[in-house]
Amino acid sequence: MSFQIHALDAADFAHLFDLSDTELKKSRARRVFADEPNCFPCRVSLTDAKVGEELVLVNYAHQKQSSPYDATHAIYVRKGAETARPNVDAVPDVFTRRLLSVRAFGRDHLMHTADVVEGVNLASQLQSYFTNADVEYVHIHNAKQGCFAALAVRAD
Repeated sequence: MSFQIHALDAADFAHLFDLSDTELKKSRARRVFADEPNCFPCRVSLTDAKVGEELVLVNYAHQKQSSPYDATHAIYVRKGAETARPNVDAVPDVFTRRLLSVRAFGRDHLMHTADVVEGVNLASQLQSYFTNADVEYVHIHNAKQGCFAALAVRAD
């Protein structure tokens, strides 16, 4: 079963880069600069920031629906990032380097199943989840830090 990974929309975060550090703190966010390669995954571009790049670390509500699974967590967004649009059944490299937690939800926004997978196995895990007609969407998280990485849905 085919899947589509969706990045977050750049427009939802662009205004944060115009804020002062004090204003960012009031918004539960912080300005940071990548100081190591492959350690600052942007949820908009679905790439890792390069050393020296500016990012905002912000709390993001990734499960907003009325459900016991309502959830927020910190995410990174790169300054000037453009919204990634991966092809159907494509897994961006940013995921292949990480241990991931995948959580499958139904239309009722309740978790049906979950697992931890090496990123190189993400495609097969998503394909397996979407063979179940009760699975509506899957949240992909970085397993170690627990932060939301992206949303996957069944491709048409």
